[in-house]
Amino acid sequence: MEEEIKEEFKKSGFSLDDEEEVLKKCLTFCINYNLKPSDLVSSWEVYYLNRLLDESTVRNAEMDGFLLHLQNEQKEAVVKEEPDLYIYSSKDVDMILNYDEEDMKEVPGTPTDKSLKLNSDPFNSTPKSYGNGYSSGKPSKLVTPFGRRTDKFVVKFNINSLPVVDNNDSEHDHGNLEDEIIRRAQPCKRCSLMVHRLGPEPGCRFMYDKIEDRFNALENRIRKHATALFASGLYEEPMDPTVASQRNIFAVGMICCDGEGRLNEKSIMLQSSVEHSGGRNVRLELHNLSQFSIFPGQIVGIEGQNPSGHCLIASKLVDSVPLSATVAVNQHPTKKQALDLVVESTDSSYVQKEISALFASGPFTTTDNLFFEPLTELLAYAGRKLPQLLVLMGPFIDSEHPEVKKGAVDRSFDELFCQEILRRLQDHVEYAGSNVRVILVPSIRDAQHDFVFPQPAFDIHLPNLEHQITGLTNPGIFEANQVKVGCCTVDILKQISGEEMSRNPTDGMPSDRMSRLANHIISQRSFYPLHPPAEDIPLDFSLAPEALHITSIPDILILPSDMKYFIKVLTLGEGEEQRKCVCINPGRLAKGEGGGTFAELNYQGSPDKMNASIIGI
Repeated sequence: MEEEIKEEFKKSGFSLDDEEEVLKKCLTFCINYNLKPSDLVSSWEVYYLNRLLDESTVRNAEMDGFLLHLQNEQKEAVVKEEPDLYIYSSKDVDMILNYDEEDMKEVPGTPTDKSLKLNSDPFNSTPKSYGNGYSSGKPSKLVTPFGRRTDKFVVKFNINSLPVVDNNDSEHDHGNLEDEIIRRAQPCKRCSLMVHRLGPEPGCRFMYDKIEDRFNALENRIRKHATALFASGLYEEPMDPTVASQRNIFAVGMICCDGEGRLNEKSIMLQSSVEHSGGRNVRLELHNLSQFSIFPGQIVGIEGQNPSGHCLIASKLVDSVPLSATVAVNQHPTKKQALDLVVESTDSSYVQKEISALFASGPFTTTDNLFFEPLTELLAYAGRKLPQLLVLMGPFIDSEHPEVKKGAVDRSFDELFCQEILRRLQDHVEYAGSNVRVILVPSIRDAQHDFVFPQPAFDIHLPNLEHQITGLTNPGIFEANQVKVGCCTVDILKQISGEEMSRNPTDGMPSDRMSRLANHIISQRSFYPLHPPAEDIPLDFSLAPEALHITSIPDILILPSDMKYFIKVLTLGEGEEQRKCVCINPGRLAKGEGGGTFAELNYQGSPDKMNASIIGI
């Protein structure tokens, strides 16, 4: 079995350090947890991705962490098979031991009076009770696992390319009241805001897409890429890749798999456009390439030969459009102008390309309650730091939350959203002042919103605060102080990661997989380039297909994911055409019963002048 394990690791591109010891431990894991060698290596790949390990080497030092990962997988499998089974932890024991009769009296009961009063104390991070017996926060004496955490607002990761300034505000920690009052007297400068209205409108009809809509969406993607590659002047006019030819040709098409399951070297197909090949596909052979990264739905240019007419042998693969060429080369200018609709702009005069922002992605409450403590702590932090922008990305009322799935909530989802989310945000902006802006981006996991992708913005009507709390489509693009920001709450990174097939160069240089995955989004000029979509993605091609299209490279790209948080500076193009984009995965604000992470950014014109941090809540 040790040889089988070694062979499986080798097949997946991993080498073994301290081979004898690693194989001995892996054999023990297989026996103890009844795993096949292939299952063990699959689990290692998940662990390797989540830990963002740089080298494709299985080290003995990682075996203890890998063991914990396997134990968690086994526990999740048991819970999935027995949904009514609860596995107690030491945290549960601590909570039970700390309960007393007075604590139990504080537990919320059936609502009897829902007349709500806004929280008047901005420094108290624990929401107050509203009415008799009803609370939109947690009981005052109840200590939750989240409330018992010790490391608060710790910087997990940081990129700082700003000049060093002597500043007492370097620590991410709670300040005293006097400091808050001083900071409150010096509010941030209001930023301009321009929202690109590319997505569907609130209240739109969906689930009406036809096969024709899906076909046209894919055909248009292939055609636009082919036109842009030819317009760049670097490649000849695309030809039919299915026709036998002894000479080198250039073809553009979409990567497909010839069957169900993941891509492998024998199952890669290239589907060209109707214009060039009548929509037919041909087998693609990549054995001559030393390096590539492909996934189903990716549009690529291929230079190569097809001597038999049955297999295109690639000598070069082009996976991105040159920056000098626009994908929308054939798009009518009036249509292109209509897509970028400005919904709000405070100042048309020149503004510096600078912005300070917090980015956080849901869930915003822990799985053991609906008290929304992480959100409350985040807003308290934002009240101290006063960034110009607070960007919150769903899910807000998470359809995967245990209480929501069991139907144990005594209010409608819309009431939960208004009372737990919007009321807190209303308190925050009233305290922080008129210069602060909040942007809300929905998620397909939001129980109170349309289950469709692309997704319309929240229909928010808050008197006197409409210019401070703004809804954005999912995906969506906005500009703040001329800094272009793109957001998408669908976990496209994780989905591409599960479908990607890659070959690393043989020079031994480690490959940064997260940068590579994020680069696919920019290179494909699409927020969702994967096809076919994942089973749980309600992709509707009849709803504003241009909403998924990235017309120009954003300065900042926010891609929340269940994978480990990161901040990457992506470099695209070469020479004078080179562009840089800051890609951020802020992580999840709440993870299980504990706190997660969020991102803080001070951007001053370029990735070479910014301070970006991932902070644990």
